[in-house]
Amino acid sequence: MDLKDYVRDIRDFPSEGVVFKDITPLLKNPIALRFAAEALLALVENQKINKVVGMESRGFFFALLLASELKAGFVPVRKSGKLPYKTIKEEYSLEYGTDTLEIHFDSIQKGEKVLVHDDVLATGGTAAAVCRLVERLGGEIVQCNFLIELDFLKGSEKLKDYSVKSLLHY
Repeated sequence: MDLKDYVRDIRDFPSEGVVFKDITPLLKNPIALRFAAEALLALVENQKINKVVGMESRGFFFALLLASELKAGFVPVRKSGKLPYKTIKEEYSLEYGTDTLEIHFDSIQKGEKVLVHDDVLATGGTAAAVCRLVERLGGEIVQCNFLIELDFLKGSEKLKDYSVKSLLHY
């Protein structure tokens, strides 16, 4: 199955000149969804994972599936002010300024093996910030995995200290 058949390009979203990779056609197709989940799981191979960290919001979809299949816990990382309990924060750079991500301070224990997941790896700023949060809590990042990697944006360069795997490359 070619998963690219289930990814729709939306031109000029969220701003002019951007081609957004829309995964909702993949999510609504149960066969493509299962295929993608199994393929993402295969990227992990037989590594022991204690926690799967998913990034708001589209990273949650597959992170939850992966956590369930890996018999691991799921940890959400959200934008500032969205998590209800005590958090730690990490600021990161965007093309047009900065943003802040948060994680619950008790979500990862020292030495836990962590899989970081998001739907798209673009410039790598969000994923790098999440990795810093995980490491501040004492987690060991086993791998960063993505459904889609936009190779031309070179986001994996910001994650050069980690194993990075992606299903689809554009």
